[in-house]
Amino acid sequence: MRKVWPGVKRWVRANGAYTAALIGILAASWATWLNLGNVEAAVPSTPALDAPSPGTPSSEGTSPIVLPTFMPDSGAPQDVVRYSMLNTRIEYSGRTDVVKYTVQAGDSVFGIADKFSLKPETILWANYDTLKDDPDSLSQGQVLNILPVDGVYYQWQDGDTIQSVANTFGADPEDILDSPANNLNPFHPDIKAGDWIVVPGGHRAFQQWLVPTIARGQAGVGAPLGPGACSGNYTGAVGTGSFIWPSRNHFLSGNNYWSGHLAIDIAANLGDPIWAADSGVVVFAGWSVVGYGNMVLIDHGNGWQTLYAHMSKVLVHCGESVAKGQTIGQAGATGNATGPHLHFETRYDGGFVDPWFVLP
Repeated sequence: MRKVWPGVKRWVRANGAYTAALIGILAASWATWLNLGNVEAAVPSTPALDAPSPGTPSSEGTSPIVLPTFMPDSGAPQDVVRYSMLNTRIEYSGRTDVVKYTVQAGDSVFGIADKFSLKPETILWANYDTLKDDPDSLSQGQVLNILPVDGVYYQWQDGDTIQSVANTFGADPEDILDSPANNLNPFHPDIKAGDWIVVPGGHRAFQQWLVPTIARGQAGVGAPLGPGACSGNYTGAVGTGSFIWPSRNHFLSGNNYWSGHLAIDIAANLGDPIWAADSGVVVFAGWSVVGYGNMVLIDHGNGWQTLYAHMSKVLVHCGESVAKGQTIGQAGATGNATGPHLHFETRYDGGFVDPWFVLP
């Protein structure tokens, strides 16, 4: 033994890591064996599947211990559920009242709507007494109602009810009651004839104010439009069916084409040349009384017509044949305009066409 021991000590010194691991494994095994022994002593063995039911004596004369079978309650909720609310009301944020805005130089209905994050229709629907549904009737110094949300501004009449007003404008009656701008008691709303209320989400048809189509062969049709009307039956140049930009700028300075404004307002400086977008015959040249100021209307003889408004000067006359690209006037701000620009319309067979569809 004395000869063996020094060899063991040398082996342990040389293999210390292995020795520590071996001792750890032996200790863990010993602890596990002791623990299992304690568990077996404390917990009765599980009965076999064919063990007799509780209360039935076994062959040894005693009843075995059988744990009860777990039976989940089918009627109890198995987890916590948060149901969605389909009619959740969205609270107003930001401005909640109707404010007044004074029209400035260079303003347009489209630009004012964008400034207040509204649709341009809302500007018209909140100011019928001022604008009469005509975006081109906007002029510097006018005071407009600006709603806090898109919708209609309505003056209450005798006999009105929340439901009838909501039906008239295709709105939700609860939205009228809940609007902070109206400050109503939802249980007993007290609205008197003459009061103004906001109808959130409401809408109505536009009353369009338009220059009628004037064909070169129709005499006197444009007479009600003003002294620029032409009276004769004309023949002359026919258009090519394609169009060029009527001004050097190819971007907007005011209203775009939309349901309340069937034209585009092209940016222009005072006195900039205005060109005929295609060849044709002039059927209106001069002052109009419909808010367009100095205006030129060209019939292209192929179903197309183009209209140019708010010019500072008209350089063509009734019945004149003009070529594509010919100068027909100079840009201005005559009529109902808050700054120099060109109001440009394109029409086909009497119907309006978005100029963006035909301009290059």
